[in-house]
Formats: sequence, C-alpha cells, structure tokens
Amino acid sequence: MKPLARDDLLSLEHYAQQRPAFRARVIAHKKARMVYLGKYLTLIFEDRLSIQYQVQEMLRIERIFEADAIQDELDAYNPLIPGGNDLRATLLLEFADEAQRRRELVRLRGIEHGFELVVDGQPAVTAIADEDLPRSNEEKTSAVHFLRFPLSAGHIDAWRSGASVTLASTLPALAVATRLSDEQRQALAADFD
Repeated sequence: MKPLARDDLLSLEHYAQQRPAFRARVIAHKKARMVYLGKYLTLIFEDRLSIQYQVQEMLRIERIFEADAIQDELDAYNPLIPGGNDLRATLLLEFADEAQRRRELVRLRGIEHGFELVVDGQPAVTAIADEDLPRSNEEKTSAVHFLRFPLSAGHIDAWRSGASVTLASTLPALAVATRLSDEQRQALAADFD
C-alpha cells in the first residue's frame, strides 16, 4: 500500500460535508479488521483507509490546514500503513474502570513485546512493538501500542491458500489466543497487495 499524500486528503470544508458517510464506511470497513483477545485486548489492523480516517479526524479536531502541519500528520501516521509484506495494528488495552486500568497497566508492563501471529504450517511471528518510540517504562505500560508483524513469502502464500491464523498474547500475566475468522483472514489478506 502506498503512503498517503496531501492530495489524498479532503479539505476541512469538504471533509465536514462528507464526514458522516466516510465515517460510516470506515466503521464498517474496520469491523472485520478488529480482533478481540479476551476481554481486555483489542487489535485494530490498520490499512490505508483506516489511517486516512485518522489523519482526516486529526486535521478536523486540531483545525489543521497549513501544508507543513498537514505533512507532520502524514509523517506521523503513514508508518501505520502496511508495506505489503506485513500487518500493522493498533493495540488497545481496554479497562473501563480507572482504578483497574492503573493496576493492570502496571501488572502488564511489557505486554507489547508478547504478541505472536501463527499462520498454520509456518513459524510464529513475534510482533515488533512501538518502532516510533517506547510506550512503556520501568513502572507501567501504555494503554495504546503500535505493532508490526513482518511476514515472509511463505506466511503470505499459506495465508492466501487458506491456512488458519491465530493471534496470541504470550505474556504470562495475560496469555490468551484467538483464531481469526474467515472474514478477518480475507480482510487482512488485502494488506499483502
């Protein structure tokens, strides 16, 4: 997938006009790209459309219209667009209760380094976390991380051939796995083009 450029974005005025329809389209699109691991972990597998939405929303919220500031947003978000031989995801640690969230972010420190993607018949792929900057420290982890799963040609061929795919958190404090549905597998396979 090619990175987003300024020409791919709508002006603030045009985005305001098209936002309800665009937002509905993105929400429907992301449905098959969301993977829930247990009760508290959500991975949203990003692509060009989901990132375009993020950028458009940031421009709208911050009322950004200057060329340099728009480029700064593109530079910040483009690394989340898959490169054709990987998958990229936003990891959310979701605890509704504030006190529980504080406790869990301490207990789950380092969780971002414990995610594996297994394509049946291929070696497990460990996610590379937070390549832009660390989001954990010695005391706690963040509630949001960015993961990249680099895949070999063998992984992609097996995926396209219908192999089962499992996503897992391997951190002993919250070890959980789920098998991707056919709908999820097909949606994410589009990232390999």
